Amino acid sequence: MYKHFIKPLGDFIIALFLLIILSPIIISTAILLLIANNGKVFFFQQRPGLNNKPFKIVKFKTMRDAFEKEGIPLPDELRLTKVGAIVRSASLDELLQLINVLKGDMSLVGPRPLLMQYLPRYSPEQAKRHNVKPGITGWAQVNGRNAISWEQKYKYDVEYVEKQSLLLDIKILWMTFINVIQRKGISSDGHVTMEEFKG
Repeated sequence: MYKHFIKPLGDFIIALFLLIILSPIIISTAILLLIANNGKVFFFQQRPGLNNKPFKIVKFKTMRDAFEKEGIPLPDELRLTKVGAIVRSASLDELLQLINVLKGDMSLVGPRPLLMQYLPRYSPEQAKRHNVKPGITGWAQVNGRNAISWEQKYKYDVEYVEKQSLLLDIKILWMTFINVIQRKGISSDGHVTMEEFKG
């Protein structure tokens, strides 16, 4: 009942409510990034959703387009703009994913949607993270986010899939609010983002 009806309905209502009340912050962030990124405000990328079905995630663009001579993107720390760093530190770059929640691609709570190229690198156990919709926040995010290893993240993801409930979702949403205020786990050790998962 909760997983198939109450949670999807709650996701839609809460996401719509948050988009409305947070619209001044979203608009202000868009204007700042419009100036900082020479007109490029949004970042779209294909990610795997429920049962590995691809969807396009939408986020605020916090990094500039900069490449080495070979066409390889420069390291994240060199592409992250000053405005982008502020947006990331306050987790404002994730707000637009409320649109993905409205569309039904994502949930408020669930394993984070990672890169398509990671799919063949998962162990059978780790692959269970795709048995539910990906979320804006999740059990791994409130237990370390980018400050813990990939193995630890996936362990938390699978644990969430197996124990998903209303009480657990409420707990994760509350812990997310506290972590955002305290800006916990935004970066991995020595990096502005998490290192690539190699399998």
